[in-house]
Amino acid sequence: MSDFLRPRRFAWLGLPSLLAGLGLAACDAAWAQAQDPLVSTPAQIKLGIEKVQLPGDEKMGLVGTTYLVDVGHGFHVGPAAYGAISGQRGGLFTVGVEGGWQRRLAGPLALDLGFYAGGGGGGAAPVGGGLMLRPHADLLWDFGPFLAGLSWSQVRFANGDINSRQLGLVWSARSDFRFVPSDRVGERSAMGGRSGMGFDRLHAVFGAYEPRPGARRNSGGELASTIAFVGTRVERALGDHVYWGLEAGGAASGGVAGYAEYLGTLGTETTVWPGVLTLGGRVALGMGGGGDVGVGGGLLMKAGVYGTLRLTRELGLTLEGGYTRAPQGSFRALHTAASLNWILDDPSDITAPARSIRSEWVGGVERYPAQRNDGSRRMLQAVTLKANRFVTRHVYLSGQAHSAYGGGAGGYTAGLFGAGVQFPVFGPVHAGAEALIGAAGGGGVATQGGAIMQPGAYVGVDLGRSLSLRVGAGKIKSLRAKGLDANVVDVALAFTFGIAGHGNR
Repeated sequence: MSDFLRPRRFAWLGLPSLLAGLGLAACDAAWAQAQDPLVSTPAQIKLGIEKVQLPGDEKMGLVGTTYLVDVGHGFHVGPAAYGAISGQRGGLFTVGVEGGWQRRLAGPLALDLGFYAGGGGGGAAPVGGGLMLRPHADLLWDFGPFLAGLSWSQVRFANGDINSRQLGLVWSARSDFRFVPSDRVGERSAMGGRSGMGFDRLHAVFGAYEPRPGARRNSGGELASTIAFVGTRVERALGDHVYWGLEAGGAASGGVAGYAEYLGTLGTETTVWPGVLTLGGRVALGMGGGGDVGVGGGLLMKAGVYGTLRLTRELGLTLEGGYTRAPQGSFRALHTAASLNWILDDPSDITAPARSIRSEWVGGVERYPAQRNDGSRRMLQAVTLKANRFVTRHVYLSGQAHSAYGGGAGGYTAGLFGAGVQFPVFGPVHAGAEALIGAAGGGGVATQGGAIMQPGAYVGVDLGRSLSLRVGAGKIKSLRAKGLDANVVDVALAFTFGIAGHGNR
């Protein structure tokens, strides 16, 4: 059994401590029955696939993934991402927000109406500034734990040449979004199992691809240089040895700025030295492309083996080696990666004090004058999605995705992670600052290989119990000379909540 997947501390405490822990848990449950701050609302994880028509009668397979939270009266809202998976436009991605309304028609038959808006592009597709709009109507059959059916949608890039109407397939799994309101974060709770989006482990990944002979660029040249990449991966246990997860990454060097990937992963692992060493393997399937990498339609596959050395009970260092390929294109590469992994909610540990950890979802827009590869400097507008998790009362870790929707930079995307601090100022006003690094490229923006940094600061004001408005300013800069270097302004809405965990004690 893996250290990550096994119940925590049982082997150390023995039967007497286990029984004591169960007794305390029973007492806490009785206390919390009337006072537990936990709130649970329905949620769904949605997956769709459709074939979009581009100019010139070109076809492109498009996959969408969405996480939707019920906000009452049949309405739901959440983050979403869409990307090419077949055709000739591998590397086309967009990220944004989707909202919808669902109603049961008769028996197990239901109707879902929704609208997505996001930014991105890539794959040399005619996306203009990058703003993608997708209204849809889904006819679903309720199978109990999930719904499945047909979808009618329109995919339109507002400033580009793509405007397609099509039928597709959609599948939606039911879940729960369990959280603590922001004004009760830190209180004791008898919450059992997972909360938030339900992931157990987070990786910050640094790696490299070594292209194999025959790997080529879309433009026809040989792809021979080493590609450094950065990314993140989140994972959730399915049993004693098996887990699933999601990963995203992008090129930071290697002359392929704009290359990005987004995959689902399935893995297995076991502990060979308790508390010290874990060995495992995993496979992943998803979308990749951009940066003049020959991925064909965008389908990407990878497999790897790894070892994890535990540094502390919550932190570990993972080293992985494996093979990545794009079956519809020429891209083939050996990959190596190192990641710092952090065990998050640890829902199986019933002996630790059950506290809620403050978390935030932040969505907004930013604007700055971006240096372009053609030497010009023009204003760029991008949509931003951020996830913040506090490790102390005032310090948090952040993972972010930024994608252009205006300014003639369709296809520009940045993935960033780093740390921030946040403090109350007076009354409903708070202030914060953060320092981020990551990878960016595409859209003709001069990121000089892809590696960037983005420090900034913001001021926020509470609009209600968990919602706040924030205005910020900062700087975005390529880590190489003569690249992107601009002052940034942004505005965002932040949703603050608590999730189960044992870190912020």
